[in-house]
Parts: sequence; structure tokens; C-alpha cells
Amino acid sequence: MRRRLAYYLPTIVVFVGGILLWELLVRALNIERFLLPRPTDIIGAFGDNWELLRNAGINTLVEAVGGFAIGLTAGLAAALATSRFAVARSALLPFAIAANAVPIVAFAPIMNNWFGVTSPLSKMMIVAVLVFFPVMINVVRGLVSADAATLELMRSYAASELQILRRVRIPAALPYFFTALKVGATLSLIGAIVGEYFGGASEALGRVIVESAAFLRFSTAWAAIIIAAALGIAFYLLITALERVAMPWHASVRGAREG
Repeated sequence: MRRRLAYYLPTIVVFVGGILLWELLVRALNIERFLLPRPTDIIGAFGDNWELLRNAGINTLVEAVGGFAIGLTAGLAAALATSRFAVARSALLPFAIAANAVPIVAFAPIMNNWFGVTSPLSKMMIVAVLVFFPVMINVVRGLVSADAATLELMRSYAASELQILRRVRIPAALPYFFTALKVGATLSLIGAIVGEYFGGASEALGRVIVESAAFLRFSTAWAAIIIAAALGIAFYLLITALERVAMPWHASVRGAREG
């Protein structure tokens, strides 16, 4: 317990010190609230708009998690299909990498038009596009990274391709898979909020940020931003916890535990 506290104490001190410094500088320099509101003003916005912020956070989280699940399922299916055939892998991976570089703002208006600007499904599909490519690319690389000697040994025992996949390729791909999940966890909140910028239900974090800024309620906008950041961090930590449970043998997990 003491080691864990000592590990996190510098982070806590820096966080609290940063908030105090923020408050003092805004007051001392008399910075206008539309440029940077004081932390105390943001805390007050939480109290004044808690029901709106809570409902908006829940709605955005549902969109992010739903899109994450869709993108994860599609990415895994595509990775399993393409990793088995070298020709398909060589043909599709460059397109996947190129598509992954397209800015999300290019997808958002299209998805809103296809599935309805007020429908949560349109935001889910934006998130799914963001999550699909990291999952597909990383899982494919993980599946084909299995040790050649181990594969040869399994085939010498007349193991089927399904057995090789289950006992060799999937364990080899797990580190790549969880890397993709961590990337997708952070991108899912970003994708949902960006999609909401282009329209959607009023009780969603993206709409709260846009509308609050438009009506000069910057403390409320910052409160919504903090909720979005907290949800993203919580989602990331959940994936990290699942990683420790799923592959305690991996060096990164052992190093985190020892630290």
C-alpha cells in the first residue's frame, strides 16, 4: 500500500498544484472568463448543471461504447479473415492504413446524413470507423507475428489450423490486441463528441460544449470537457485492468506490477 501511494503521490501533488496555480494565475492576471474560467467557476457549473451534465455524459458514453463494440467486432472479423491469406493481407492492409489517416471530421457529416443527425447510431458508426482500423491492423500484425518455430512444431504434431490459432496465434496477438483496445478506448470518446459537434440530441457532451460556448457559458463547457476526459480515462483504465487479467505473463504487466 505504501509503495503504491508513493508511486501515485507525485502525480497527485502535480495535479492539485496545477489546479491551485490555475486559480491563482487567473485571479492575479485578471484573465477574462471567456478565455479561461477559474476552477472554482467550473466547480460551480457542476453544481448548477449537474443533471444536464450527468445525462449528457451517459448519452455520450453509450454512443462511445456502442461504437467501440461495433468497431471491435468488425475489426476482429476482418483481421481473422485477412491474416489467414497473405494475398488478402498484402492487398487490404495498405488501404486500411490509408483510411485510418482520414480525419474524423470527414466521416462525421456523412454518417449523420446516412443514419440521421439525431440518431445515436450515427455517432456509434463514427466511433466504429475510428476503432475498426487500429483493431484490424494491430490484430493482423499480432496473428502473423507468432514464432515460426512454434508454428512448425504444432504442424509436426498434426495440429489443425484452428488449434494453431487458439494455442499459438491468439496468445501472440494479445499484446497487439490490447494496444489496439487502448487506442480505441480513447478514440471512442473523441469520435462520439466530434460527431455531436455536427448535430445531435441536446443532452450530449458535444452539444453541451458547443451550445455553452455559443452562449458564453464557458464554465459549463469546461465542466463538460472535464467529464469527457474523466470518461476517457476511466475507459482506458478498464482496458488496462482487463489486460492484466488476460495476460499476467506479459512483460509490460509484470513491469507495471513491480513498479
